[in-house]
Amino acid sequence: MHEMSITQSMVEICLANASGRRVTDVVLEIGELSGVVPDSIEFCFEACTKGTLLEGAKLTMEIVPALARCGSCGREAPVKTHFDPCPHCGGFGLALLKGEELRVKELELL
Repeated sequence: MHEMSITQSMVEICLANASGRRVTDVVLEIGELSGVVPDSIEFCFEACTKGTLLEGAKLTMEIVPALARCGSCGREAPVKTHFDPCPHCGGFGLALLKGEELRVKELELL
């Protein structure tokens, strides 16, 4: 389960930015096409934060919808996979603009 190592890395990022203060809330942005399973991150979060300044922190995950631009017609459209055709012209080879994010967006500290 790669979500465990992702969650461990996320906790390390939070601790590095908390400057020794207790973390009460963590907000993550997770893109729809990031390949990360939010439920697995949530499951791993408690185990990874045990005994740290993040223990007991509330985890909020904001899912970022995938959006792509068509190289043929130049229009933007939501997509559900990396291989969707353009819904406007049927072209392929869409350039993903967002939807692969995985970042710590916010920390609330005491």
